[in-house]
Amino acid sequence: MEYKITTRSEFETIELAQNFESEKFPNMVICLNGELGSGKTVFTKGIANALGISDTVTSPSFPIIKEYINGEMPLYHMDAYRLDGDITGVGLEDYYNKGGIVVIEWADTIKQYLPDERLDIKFKVIGENKRVLVLEPHGRIYEDLCEAVL
Repeated sequence: MEYKITTRSEFETIELAQNFESEKFPNMVICLNGELGSGKTVFTKGIANALGISDTVTSPSFPIIKEYINGEMPLYHMDAYRLDGDITGVGLEDYYNKGGIVVIEWADTIKQYLPDERLDIKFKVIGENKRVLVLEPHGRIYEDLCEAVL
């Protein structure tokens, strides 16, 4: 099942992310896909903000993984764009069981390494500030998550 939601500003995208954070659970995996500037990092900022993380959240393009551990739960923010489908030496799969929230930007590029149970969110740019987010839950816990938030 897919869910669609339209946001009309960065604020609405952040608010949606905060709603997901309110239903958080350990080892939650959220996979974000969409073109450059579509709102993936903005969504991650919303989760970080709701977790009480005081660090500035930026796209982890060069370090690949940024760890934010000063909130009520750790946030592991990853960017798979530069990996070219090869996660050798990154330790990506170790993060799935570290008890935090894992957010992966450009997750489609490493689809074969993603856990079976996760939430995929595709960002589609419709206008200058308008986005359509297509949410596809994989697994019952993520279906319940979408039902609770949407």
